Order: sequence, then C-alpha cells, then structure tokens
Amino acid sequence: MLRLSSPHSASPVARALALPRAAALALPRVSALALACLLLPACAALSAKAAPEARPLFNGRNLDGWTIVNGAPSTWIVRDDLLVCSGIPTGVLRTNRQYENFVLELDYMHVKPGGNAGVFVWSDPLPAQGQPFTRSIEVQVLDGLETDNYTSHGDVFAIHGASFVPDRPHPAGWMRSLPSERRAKPAGEWNHYRITCVNGAIDLEVNGARVSGGTESTPRKGYICLEAEGSEVLFRNVQLTELPGASTPLEPEQIAYLEGGYRSLYNGVDFTGWAHGAEHADSWKAADWVLDYDGNSTDLWTQESFRDFELVVDWRFNGPATDTPRPVILPDGSVATDADGEQHAELVPDAGDSGIYLRGGIKSQVNIWCWPVGSGEVYGYRTDASQPAEVRAAVTPSRKADKPLGQWNRFFITLVGDRLTVVLNGLTVIEHAQLPDIAEAGPIGLQHHGAPIQFANLFVRRLN
Repeated sequence: MLRLSSPHSASPVARALALPRAAALALPRVSALALACLLLPACAALSAKAAPEARPLFNGRNLDGWTIVNGAPSTWIVRDDLLVCSGIPTGVLRTNRQYENFVLELDYMHVKPGGNAGVFVWSDPLPAQGQPFTRSIEVQVLDGLETDNYTSHGDVFAIHGASFVPDRPHPAGWMRSLPSERRAKPAGEWNHYRITCVNGAIDLEVNGARVSGGTESTPRKGYICLEAEGSEVLFRNVQLTELPGASTPLEPEQIAYLEGGYRSLYNGVDFTGWAHGAEHADSWKAADWVLDYDGNSTDLWTQESFRDFELVVDWRFNGPATDTPRPVILPDGSVATDADGEQHAELVPDAGDSGIYLRGGIKSQVNIWCWPVGSGEVYGYRTDASQPAEVRAAVTPSRKADKPLGQWNRFFITLVGDRLTVVLNGLTVIEHAQLPDIAEAGPIGLQHHGAPIQFANLFVRRLN
C-alpha cells in the first residue's frame, strides 16, 4: 500500500508562501484573481489592474503558438476541436514562449488502457542529452499502472536535471510526489487537470481536488510541453491564466534557456529530409526518437544544403568494443613517437568510428571515434601535411571529452565561414579552427565507417 498524506494538508504553494491553513484549504476552489491575490505579494497592484483571465493555449483549430520539437506532423494533429497525439515517436510539443507563474487547466483522455503521456512545466526548449524529453517538472498523464513508487493518478516529479522538493516523502526517496487520492478516471473517460505554478511551487488538482505537488523547483520559468510516449491521447480545453512574476528577479539557473530557432532534422518516424535510398533501407532505421545505424550501408546525407549554422547532435556507440592499440595524437596534431621513432599507441576499448560531415565535404568531418585524443577532431585537415601548422593544431581536440562507451554524447557544432567550433559534452574541444577552402554551402552527413552507432536529437539553426 502507498503511504499517502492527508488530502487536507496545506498545498506546497501555500506552504512556500506561509499562507494560513484556512487559505491553503481554500486554494482549489478560488477564482484565478483570488488565487493570484492569495499567492502573490502584488495583490494591491492587482486590484488596480485587470484581473488575470484564462485564455486558450490551444485554439481548437491548429497548432498556432506551439512547436513540434522532435516529432512528425502526424504526431500532433487537430481533429474535431481536439488536440490528438499519436504517441509516436516519443517526444514533446512545446509552447512558443516561456511562462513563470500561471494556472494551467486541461482535459485529457487516453484512448486505450495503459496509455502514457505527460504535461511538462518550466521546461527547456530542446530535449536533454540522450533523452527524448526535456529538463522540466513533469505532471504524469498515465493510465492503469500502479506500483508503490508511481501511480496513474497525478504524480509530479522532476526530470532530466530539474529539481524540486516533493510535498511528502516518496517511499523510495525519489524526487516524486505521489497523489494523496486516486481520482483519475480510466481510459475512455475525460479527466481534468488544474496545475498551479507559482514561485517554484506546483500544485496539481485532479478532477476537482488537490492531490500532489512540491516546492523549490529549478527551473521555475520555462516552456510548457505536452508529451508523446507511445500511445494515443486526446487533449481539449487547454487554458492558461498567467499570473504576475516573482517580486524579485529570478537567478539565471532558475530560468530555462531560451529557444534559439533550432529545428529538428529527424522526425522519429521516417527519413523525410534525408537522401535515404534503397541502399540505406536495411541499415539506417528510424527507431522512434533514435536514428539507428548497423554499420553496413553507406553515408547518409541531408537533402538540404547549409551555409553557416549551429548543429546539435547526440550520438553513442552501441556495438561491442575490443581493446585496440590506437595512436597518441599530440597537441600540434602529429603522432607521438618513442625513442626509436615508432608511433606511440595506447590500448583503448574501441567500438568503431563515425563522424559528422559538414557542407558536403568528406575532408570537413567532425570525427567520432575511440582514439585517446577524443572525438571532435577534423581528421582530413589534421592529417593533411600541406596545411599550415596552426591549422593542423587548431583542428586537434584540446582535451578528451567523450563519455564512456555506451553513454550518450552531445555535439554543439558551429560553422561560420571557414571557422569551426566544436563543444562536446559541455566542453570546447575545437575553438574557431580554420578549415581552408571548405565549400561555401552543402549538406550535412552522417558517416558510415563500418561500425554500429546511434544518433538522436539532431537540431540545426541557420546563422545566415
């Protein structure tokens, strides 16, 4: 049995602001204006201004105001005034702007038993590294799955680097609030969520009663997302009452980073936008949010050409590794040698080789491999003896920033003119390196090098 606290305990929002017990008990039943006056120090100012009003966040006609972050057009459609999510691929639909303090209300219905989805608040705009979901506070939208550690009745929890303090201890110590009552209706019936987010505190009401929440959320300003996770779910009556922000400016770490104009290169369903032919069909696979390659085909290129851009790519080797001697590369790009002039090598677990081609060029490849120097180097320039010494040194990684084999890595690649910067797992490994005579524009490619590898979260932003 779940150990649940009393449904009449004060809400996290009320406790965070030290409201009296009577006010806390009244929270689920007050109007948007009264709620704002209870929760925020700006009551006097509100009385002189227009009351906060609920407005549609989904207009019932199209996806205006929303962005499909990492899905296909078929993942999120509008039908009969409903927002219909197919659940495929796993990913999110995100608002186009951030919100800080607000009341979000919506109805949802799972079409079939066992469905899974969610509502994310205070979210980053792009998925977390190696994940289809964003850093955020999630309000679970689940059906028919009950354990001692999670339920289908309105769990609230922090995901992928976010944090908060649950309103009651979780039985396994998780950063997750379990509901005080089991109020959600099963698949085929509509449920109503009312989510109040104020100053880092969150309260969830399910079908008219407050059941879960928490305080001290980080971030506490960000985007709102709806989650696709494998099954069809319907949403309707999605409305938002925006409330005044905190009385003091938020710290930078309390705010999700801003969306920068990135768009997805991979939709999780098929290879729209890629030159994917018969020679690729059996080896390059759309495996939900992961683009999977078995190592047995050839390079895969975008159909679109790019000039100056920023590129986000997650990748990991998923095949077996063999201990293999690999050359040691010095900071100047040359290979280390011993006293006898023989190449110096280190024994490393090697799972293969791949890379990201830039502007259609084989030579301008940001390398992915297991050598001691680490990924991110530009092999075609580093090994070109005709290049100036400063060019060869600049395209050699300044440090090894790769994660252990099997874990997800993230590249941020910036190419402007003939200058390249590569950030791997948050560390700059190539900075403003010159790539002489690189093409002015061309497609982006994923390299075949005979080894299985997985890619995910491919996002690009044009800079020209």
